[in-house]
This record gives sequence, structure tokens and C-alpha cells, in this order.
Amino acid sequence: MQKIVIIVAGGKGLRMGHELPKQFMIVGGKPILMHTLEAFQKADSSIEITLVLPPLQHHYWSDICEKYNFTIPHTITDGGETRFHSVQNGLLAATKNLSEKAVIGVHDGVRPFVSSEVILRCYELAEQKGSVVPVIEVHETLRQISLERSFTVDRSAYCLVQTPQIFRSDILLKAYQQAFTSEFTDDASVVEAAGFSITLTEGNRENIKITTPFDLLVAEALLSSK
Repeated sequence: MQKIVIIVAGGKGLRMGHELPKQFMIVGGKPILMHTLEAFQKADSSIEITLVLPPLQHHYWSDICEKYNFTIPHTITDGGETRFHSVQNGLLAATKNLSEKAVIGVHDGVRPFVSSEVILRCYELAEQKGSVVPVIEVHETLRQISLERSFTVDRSAYCLVQTPQIFRSDILLKAYQQAFTSEFTDDASVVEAAGFSITLTEGNRENIKITTPFDLLVAEALLSSK
């Protein structure tokens, strides 16, 4: 089975209140994005990595790879107007030498703590089921808000969605032939709109998406605990 991952890193750091895009912020002595690529290399060194970056960030990434002596093999391609378009660009770059049994994952560049066990399980399940998404349980109480009132809902009916979201190549390529709509919030929503079902599997709670200053503190704590 050919394993591919498209790592999407188009963040501009707006929620960080910082000019440096969040994927390049330093955690544990190196940029977040490097930790993310290392997670896939550690899980399975045969996984082919395509990194999607805004065109203006390519040179900066090249410079910091040299600075940190970062040598994990990967292909770089341009980001698009939205995440949907970035994934489309990533697919074009990643599937030039596609085998018949390829499985393709899409992962957020600012999720550096996905576990090897989750990565490998998602690839295995995707080969069997076609489409797999890691999720975790909701532990907090949830309230639904309307114009008139708010009310508690059954949290067991909900889950939190993570990445990597992994699919057989034929499914993902067909799904991304659709025209973009604002309802496409992740890859699973794109695949579902194309008529395919999604299999859920357990993620790992450490697999946070780093988007705020508080998330940076949590990330440092997670690395310190290791």
C-alpha cells in the first residue's frame, strides 16, 4: 500500500496576535511544522509527505530547514485561496506517481502531537473502509444556543474531529473534483458530499490544533512531559 500525507499549513497567525504564521512558531526548540512532519516520519518512514504552504512562505521554510538541519524528505506545493483549494493543489502534487492501492491522508500542519498509533491505525482502516476520521469524546457540558434561549444537549451524541483524515485515493480524488462550497469545513465533509460514508476511529487527546497563545502553553507542557 502506497501511503501519502498532504500536510496543509496555510495559517497566517491571526489568532496568535503575532506576525509569524503559527506553523513556524517555536515549540520545544524548533518550529511546530517540523514536529508535525517528524510525527509521520516516526510512524512510518515510507509515508510520502507533501507540504502545502503559501507561495510567499516557501523561501522562509527553505531557510529554516537549513538552519535546523531538517532533512526529512518532502515535496512542497502552493497553498490556495481556501483549505479546500490547498488540498486540491496538494493532491495534484502528491499523485503524480500514484499506485493503484494508494491511501492519502490530509493533516493540519499545526497538529504536531498526533500519535504513531493513530496514524498507522487510520491508514490501515482507510485501506479497508475507504474513509477514516479520528475523533475524541466531548468531556464538557454542551449548550445549544438559539435566538430565544439556550439548552443543554446530550454530549454523547457529539465528538471532536481531528486529523489526519485518511481516504483511499480513488475516493478522495473524486471528492475533490466537486466545486467548492462554504459547507466544506474539512475533508470528511467534502467526501460525504460526494456520496461516500465516513468511518470514525479513536484519536489521541494530545493531538491538539495549535491556534491560540494558550495552545502554545499546552504544547510546551506536552513536550516537557515527554
